[in-house]
Amino acid sequence: MKVTKAEIVISAVAEHQYPVDNLPEIVLLGRSNVGKSSFVNTLIERRGLARTSSQPGKTQTMNFYRINDLFHFVDMPGYGYAKVSKTEREKWGKMIEKYLRQRENVALIFQLMDARHEPSEDDRLMHEWLSYYGLTPVIIGTKADKISRTNQKKSINQMAKKLDLRDTREIIFFSTETKAGKEEAWNRIESVLE
Repeated sequence: MKVTKAEIVISAVAEHQYPVDNLPEIVLLGRSNVGKSSFVNTLIERRGLARTSSQPGKTQTMNFYRINDLFHFVDMPGYGYAKVSKTEREKWGKMIEKYLRQRENVALIFQLMDARHEPSEDDRLMHEWLSYYGLTPVIIGTKADKISRTNQKKSINQMAKKLDLRDTREIIFFSTETKAGKEEAWNRIESVLE
């Protein structure tokens, strides 16, 4: 998809702030600093629409980006960030849970994980929670350029085993550097927009 229009609509913390334009929503979930903002910027070929930070825990709101007036990317707060208070983490958790369980616009969920490591306990718990509610995410293995080609297959199989996935085609290895996985991610998005 050629992106000709991309803008942030709102940074929301409550349901009454969600966009009311009824567009499909592509949700981005992942640990703090996994590369959600970089993923968005790479897909839309814009440098700074989604703000990136070297400091984990920066995204504390649900950021809605309208793309080509066709759909929204919804960048969720990162989960599993220890330096944020337990109360704050619980607040984010409730906000994310309420959105995912009640929002009818959700068309696709990308769960981003660092491809260099096994899925964390937080990644696994989030994946289990999504599965329990019948929400099947596509796994995006970020930072794939940091893994040799020979180790990528091993890493994909390790991810699939840890997340109890039967089909490794539900995992897309992605790199903001080489643009690997960009076309596959767009294919998934376009398939839900048809």
